[in-house]
Amino acid sequence: MEDLLHERGIDITHETVRFWWNRFGAIFAAEIRRSRVQAMRAFRHRRWHLDEVFVKINGVKHYLWRAVDHEGEVLDSFVTNRLDKKAALKFLRKSLKRHGVVETIITNCLASYGAALKQLGTIDKHETGRWLNNRVENSHQPFRRRERAMLRFRRMRSLQKFAALHGSIHNHFDQERTLTSRAIFKERRTAALIEWRRLCAA
Repeated sequence: MEDLLHERGIDITHETVRFWWNRFGAIFAAEIRRSRVQAMRAFRHRRWHLDEVFVKINGVKHYLWRAVDHEGEVLDSFVTNRLDKKAALKFLRKSLKRHGVVETIITNCLASYGAALKQLGTIDKHETGRWLNNRVENSHQPFRRRERAMLRFRRMRSLQKFAALHGSIHNHFDQERTLTSRAIFKERRTAALIEWRRLCAA
């Protein structure tokens, strides 16, 4: 970022970039999320994939719960320090309240998911299987790359904020280039950039 702006005669510091991210990142991500959630709720979607990854904060293991849909779009992220039923229940309630009806929920074999879904009365939608959850396993990779680049996290609050922002903005610019033709990719990229400029100008 600093080098790109320096070419245009603008000198900034890392602290400036951090301030911009803290000030405007949440606003942009919220707008992107709002428009996408409205579009999703118009359909009786879909198949969700839920999984959790461990993240160390100051040497202490925490867990980042993540939900993606059948297209790999990140729906929700939630940070806890335990993997019990209470944490799973809180995560599921938050996701269902925001995104509405779901037809199938695919998870790994963690017992907390089954206990939470049973309490919510949606256990009939629950599926588990060895290879069924590859979609969400692969979706962890962009987050892991950014985690390494940022030299990990120091607070739960920072991790929660970053995961929410990163998920929304990654959804916006992820055009699945390897699955589409060059012409379609360019069309989608142009539409994403136009929408991004509209958000920045608001």
